[in-house]
Amino acid sequence: MNEIGIKARLLLMTLIPAGILATAVGAYFSWQHLGDLQQQLLERGQLTAEHLQRPATEALLAGQPARLRSALASTLNYQDVRAVALYDADRHPLEHSGPQMFVADKPLPETPLAAGTGLQIRSGERSTRFILPLQASPELLANAERNDIEPDALIGWLEVELSHGNTELRTYQTLLSTLVLILLGLLITSLMVSLMGRRILEPIADINQAIARISKGQLDVRLPKQGARELDDLAEGVNTMTQALQSAQGELQQNVEQATEDLRQTLETIEVQNIELDMARKAAQEASRIKSEFLANMSHELRTPLNGILGFSNLLQRTEMTTRQSEYLDTISKSANNLLAIINEILDFSKIEAGKLTLETMPFNLRDLIEDTLTMLAPAAHQKPIELVSLIYSDVPLGLSGDPLRLKQILSNLLSNAIKFTHAGSVCLRVMLEEDNDSNASLRISVTDTGVGLSEAQQKSLFRAFSQIDNSLTRQTSGTGLGLVITKRLVEEMHGDIGLNSAPGEGSEFWLTVTLNKSSQASDDLPERPLSGIHAAVYEPLALTQQALLHSLDDLGLRTSIYPSIAALDSALRSPEGQDIQLALISSGENDAEWAESAQAVQRWAAAGHCQSILLVNTVAQPDLLDQLPKAHCAVLSRPLCMRKLYRTTTRLLAPRGDAGASEVSLPPTGERRSNPNSVSILCVDDNPANLKLVDTFLQEMGTRVRTASSGVEALDILDEQRFDLIFMDVQMPGMDGRQTTEELRIREDMSQQSATPIVALTAHALADERRKLLRCGMNDYLSKPINPEQLRDCILKWTGHDLSAVTAPAIEPPAASEPPRTEPRILDRDEGLRLAAGKADLAQDMLEMLMQSLPGDREQIERNYQAGNLDALLETVHRLHGATRYCGVPELRKRCLQTETKLKEKAPCDDEVKQLLEAIDRLQSALSVL
Repeated sequence: MNEIGIKARLLLMTLIPAGILATAVGAYFSWQHLGDLQQQLLERGQLTAEHLQRPATEALLAGQPARLRSALASTLNYQDVRAVALYDADRHPLEHSGPQMFVADKPLPETPLAAGTGLQIRSGERSTRFILPLQASPELLANAERNDIEPDALIGWLEVELSHGNTELRTYQTLLSTLVLILLGLLITSLMVSLMGRRILEPIADINQAIARISKGQLDVRLPKQGARELDDLAEGVNTMTQALQSAQGELQQNVEQATEDLRQTLETIEVQNIELDMARKAAQEASRIKSEFLANMSHELRTPLNGILGFSNLLQRTEMTTRQSEYLDTISKSANNLLAIINEILDFSKIEAGKLTLETMPFNLRDLIEDTLTMLAPAAHQKPIELVSLIYSDVPLGLSGDPLRLKQILSNLLSNAIKFTHAGSVCLRVMLEEDNDSNASLRISVTDTGVGLSEAQQKSLFRAFSQIDNSLTRQTSGTGLGLVITKRLVEEMHGDIGLNSAPGEGSEFWLTVTLNKSSQASDDLPERPLSGIHAAVYEPLALTQQALLHSLDDLGLRTSIYPSIAALDSALRSPEGQDIQLALISSGENDAEWAESAQAVQRWAAAGHCQSILLVNTVAQPDLLDQLPKAHCAVLSRPLCMRKLYRTTTRLLAPRGDAGASEVSLPPTGERRSNPNSVSILCVDDNPANLKLVDTFLQEMGTRVRTASSGVEALDILDEQRFDLIFMDVQMPGMDGRQTTEELRIREDMSQQSATPIVALTAHALADERRKLLRCGMNDYLSKPINPEQLRDCILKWTGHDLSAVTAPAIEPPAASEPPRTEPRILDRDEGLRLAAGKADLAQDMLEMLMQSLPGDREQIERNYQAGNLDALLETVHRLHGATRYCGVPELRKRCLQTETKLKEKAPCDDEVKQLLEAIDRLQSALSVL
């Protein structure tokens, strides 16, 4: 509508009302005229019938209907008369004139003119028929001398048919005339409107042209009078606007010239400032680079002595010491661990502030991650003592994808703070599902404690860097004040939210929400309700721990009964109702009396053959009574419970037993494991003989059954013959590497519908993207070389549920006093080699000899591949050599291998690193030749 011009609008405003009015008037008069035509047709028909009525009646009374034939024929000459017929009283035709009549089956109402005559009118599509009854009137009877007929008796019928042709023609003529008159009137109106509109549009066009010229800058244009008051006002307004624009243009030109001069001066000033800012930016970037290098160097320099402190403290704990020396050594270890945690927090905070913190994406099992976190923090909680428990709701998906290390760091910070500020009661971690779809899940994780609580002022400053709840000199807790700041930043990096609800004296609840992708690679591999139908009895006085225990037992399919005390459980086992109880899970209590009661009950039930038992203990409680428990009928699990350990322990206790169990009890721990055919079976795969021998030695000392393979192909052949509980797999091997071997093994397991064997990668240099590749190809975990027995033992416990910590480690002589710190690593460090071999001098010597035997060939391959530019072969050789140095006391060669391998993996120039590596090999060979 907005695109229609004024002329068209005028036409529409005139023609539409005129057209509507003319159409209405024409329609009304046409309707009146058509009605008149129809009425005239009816009157003609009625008059024609009445005109023939008397002659027809006389002819019928005389019995001579034929004499009416000429009258009927002459009637056809009347206007619109098409046919006439005469019938007797029974409607038998007597005379007919004209063509056969059309069908007319629509009766019309009686007209005023035909009232009292009995005339019937029927209308059809093409004609109207008038039927008039013929009666013998007394007058006509007297004239005809017919005494046999009653007066007014019906003696016949007269029918006249009138055609609609003439009427329809006149109807069309009327409509056409009306339409022509309407169109003629509209045409005359349009011409008049056009002539009048031109007198309006032409001045408007002149004004429009003038405005167009003004818009192009012709400000000297002026409009004359337009002959109409409104148009004259418009023209005068345009002239006034033009004059004002002309004045403003002069002022604007002057202002532009002044502004141009000011801008030129400003640009000169900005150019000087840009130079200064660029110099400041470069200085800031250099300072940031120096800061990053400083942090990296400090991290290495601080971690290196801390690694030595922690390592030698671990070795020293295996030697004979007095009680006071053990206490001193525990203090050293705790202090070193605390210092390492502080360093890690400061480095993480520096990465966050510099914007260099990147989150990884890899599959992980949420339940395993939470249980590992709680297991790590359990000793600190149980020393107070505090109830530490996790509750994962049943609808929460376990197989997720994200950054498990950072999520574990978040949970560790929240849990450690809750434990730190809680002196009695409980700390509970809950995981609930908020939203769920096919690709991801939104989780709400909360950590609730019964600690001191926080005031509103403390809550406001809680997430600030280096801010602590208690900053006084007498505060009872330690820390840098960075844990919650790092936690908040990590949650925000995961696009989540974090908050807290707390009140003084009522405890605190820290909550966070994160959205993680689902992953089928890390889904729960435990069978669904494997122990359905088995009845278990539970005694656990701690409410939250009981709730978590019942949840875990329900997932295993156990039918549980809860008892308020050990005495009540003992009575139930003796009663007939308790005969179907096959497993009892009881709490050991907190004091010696409760320990004694629990141990005696377990021994009594085992001797009577009532049921198998699982004793739930705290991590810090290790009384002598544990060694007296019947291992064939009882197991000890530490709280908080791990689902995998609970499943394996329950399955082992409820499995059918032979006579072998009795002979195992009398053996010492080491001999028991080495002679037990049911010990852990492990396959080790590594192309480096030194690495393979070292890991084989460590595992055999733990009492495991070990088989070794030097290549991926050999490992697959062995796996076709035998199944293993765990596989340690080297990553980089010639031919089929560790990733390819894992992928092939997973395909074979899927085809044979076997359960997936846990595979742990052993690598000497795992960058972030490499770790993601390892987990994505089907591996379950990874360990960085050098590997120590503690790492292997923890890994075996995590993936098989077998705790090999009871194996007695050989006593080692304490290392000699170390020399002052060196700026450069040593060529040969026999103390380090002894430590890496777990204090076994013969093993350390064998490892060094195997390294020296391979050095000449490795050096030749490195030099040949480097000169040929074959970087892939060079990386393979350097990686193999690097893995061998991880278990020998050759710090300088290990450092050069690490530097060269890093450059090769980053596709960076490595000329200097290769030369330094070759020189390090030569120096090591020279040093050993002198010895």
